[in-house]
Order: sequence, then C-alpha cells, then structure tokens
Amino acid sequence: MNERTPHILIVDDDREIRDLVVRFLRGHGMRVDSAADGRAMRRVLETGRFDLVILDVMMPGDDGLTLCRELRARGDQPVIMLTALGEETDRIVGLEMGADDYLPKPFNPRELLARIRAVLRRSGPSEAPGAGTAGDAACLTFEGWRLDPLRRELRDPDGVLVSLSAGEYDLLAAFATHPQRVLNRDQLLDLTKGREAAPFDRSVDVQLSRLRRKIEPDPANPALIKTIRGGGYMMAVPVTRT
Repeated sequence: MNERTPHILIVDDDREIRDLVVRFLRGHGMRVDSAADGRAMRRVLETGRFDLVILDVMMPGDDGLTLCRELRARGDQPVIMLTALGEETDRIVGLEMGADDYLPKPFNPRELLARIRAVLRRSGPSEAPGAGTAGDAACLTFEGWRLDPLRRELRDPDGVLVSLSAGEYDLLAAFATHPQRVLNRDQLLDLTKGREAAPFDRSVDVQLSRLRRKIEPDPANPALIKTIRGGGYMMAVPVTRT
C-alpha cells in the first residue's frame, strides 16, 4: 500500500465488531489497526500516525467519550463515534467532545465506509467546502478572522491559530462561503456531511455551539453567526475573498 492509503484505528471492546470492521475496511484498500480499550489504543497510537479513529462509546475502563476528549487534546485527528441505537445523549455528548460524526449500532459496514470517506475528504488539505479547485481556494476573511481552505486553518484577528475539529471547520466554511444567507439544518448537513438530516439530528446545533465558543466575543449573543428564528442560521457579517 502506498503512503496515501488511509490509516484507520478501530477501538471497540467487541471482538466480532473489530474483526468485521478490520476485514471490511482492508478489503476496500485501507490500512487498519484495532484496539480493545483505551490502554491498547494509546499503545497503538505510539506506533504511527492514523488518519481517523473509530471509537465505541460503551467500553470498560475509559469509555469512548473520555477517549474522544483525550484525542482532541492531542490534536485535530478526525473521530467517528459508534453509539448504542437510540442513545441520543451519547451522540450529543460525543459531538460536544469534538467527534466529527457518529453512527448508531447496529450499523451497515458500507455506511461506516461512506462516513469514513466523507470525514477523510473533509479533513484533507484540498477538500474544503467551496474549494473544489485551486482557483476557488482563496482565503476568506471576516471581522479580522482568516479562513484558509488549502491549509484548513482558522486564525483570529491577532493571527493566532484557532484549533477546530474537522466538523467545526466545515461548518464555518459553509457559512463563510454563503455569507448573509440563511441556511437551515438540512442545507448545512448537506454542505458539511453530504447527507440529509435524520429525525432529531442535533449535530449541527452542537457543533455550532462549540464553534461559537471559539469565535464569538459573547457566545450567548452571537454577532458573527446568528440564529434566524424559524429559518436556520446565517453568517451575518460580510466575507471577503483574498
């Protein structure tokens, strides 16, 4: 396999699920390692670089939410959470911890593969929303903030790099490429994840809350990304391409 082959780590205490996912993803050309718990995950992470980590929420010892928080503290490595069917609280908390996507169990391996590919596209250096070609990859500036689609970086008005998860970056890029336009949840999910909203899907709301805490002077009264009652959300300030 070449150096560009995605390297995936699956962390799940269920051996059958681990083996199934490993075989399936390897069969689709990916490098895959696995770990049964947090301790094994840390050992595996020391052996090399991984492009994405798949975390089960319910595990003995450190659960998936704890491990997700730990991964976020280490960097901006994309994370997909596996949650128990119907456990909306786990999904919301996982997104709050910085997970990029989630998939309820039981799941179809093909859907997991599609989610992995979507997250990897979004976290890659040249796949930012609105930046399909080099000509479209101009930096976007608003109120002194600078969004760089090629590097997938955000810098504040003082030039300081702001750490964003892949999901937070994609959400901000969606607003910045559609300034002063109301976007509803379905449109935002389509722009950021390439899928329609499921019933009670709050991923946009959760990631927007995290994003506001990082860019708004007063997150409780946002001035950059405003909530439009009955409509959705809107980047309320002008955006300039540079």
